[in-house]
This record gives sequence, C-alpha cells and structure tokens, in this order.
Amino acid sequence: MDLIPSFSVDHTKIIPGIFLSRVDQLGNETVTTYDIRVTKPNVEPAIDVAAMHSLEHLIATYLRNDPDWKDEVIYWGPMGCLTGFYLILKGNRAPKEIHDLLLRSFRSVEAADDVPGATAENCGNYLMHNLTIAKWHAAKFADYLASNQDNPEIFEYPKTTRLVTEGGQQFFDS
Repeated sequence: MDLIPSFSVDHTKIIPGIFLSRVDQLGNETVTTYDIRVTKPNVEPAIDVAAMHSLEHLIATYLRNDPDWKDEVIYWGPMGCLTGFYLILKGNRAPKEIHDLLLRSFRSVEAADDVPGATAENCGNYLMHNLTIAKWHAAKFADYLASNQDNPEIFEYPKTTRLVTEGGQQFFDS
C-alpha cells in the first residue's frame, strides 16, 4: 500500500502552525484540507481527549457561524494523534490567508461559558468535555499564532528529502 500524504510529513520537524495538507478536485469544486497543528508532535503533550472534544465543538460552531466563512467550511475535526485538527474548506487558499480566521476562532473559545451541543441529544459522548483545559489550549495557540504571523515556518511543512532504495524502503535525509 502507498503511504498516505499525511504520514509522509516528518513529524520530528513539524511545529505548530497552519499547513496545506492536500488539494482535491471534487467535480467542479476545489476543496483544500489544512493541517492545523496546535502542539509539537512527540515533544509537547497531546491535547487531553475531553479538551480536544470541547475544542472541536466550540471551533466548529464558530467556523460555521462566521458570516464571511460559513459557506466555505466543509469540515473541522480532530486528528487522531490529538496534536491538532483538520479543516476542510471550499476553494484553494494559501495557509496564510486563513490565519486571521483561525486566530479569531481560537480566541473565541475564551468567551465561552459552555460547550455548544454538549447534551445527550446533540453529542455521542456529551459527558466527555473539559472547557477549562480547552480554553487553556486555545489561548496558548492563539497567542502563538499572533506572535508568529510573520514567521513563514508556521505556514509551510518542514522540508526533507526522502531517499528511496531500489527495494522501495524510504529514509529521511535531514
């Protein structure tokens, strides 16, 4: 089997940021998947499951209500490794073009008094939320985005070269 593109990213070099993961053409529509990396993989602790769940609800609600972006949002959801999220939008914008949207999204968590949709009727695991820790992670990431807005490294996956042997084995050349 082929290695999927997201597993081809060198997770020893990636830093928190907003990265273009893939661009797909679905009929006449272009959709872009962004890797919103909130923590440094394998270095910083992963986000607590309950806090990640709360961030999913809070930011998905914000994105789908933003008057300028709500019609562009296809999906917002957590990565299985709990180091960030995937955002899928209609169109194809450079990661820097969605910086302000994400900064506002993560800043919006601070004002939350509760987690939207955290009821038995609306959520499959409504008791698994942690608003306090979600607010901490959101504030930390928002501050990081604000202080690094001119840092090109938070918008481009780290560059590495893969060496491939005749037998198909892949190695990184750092």
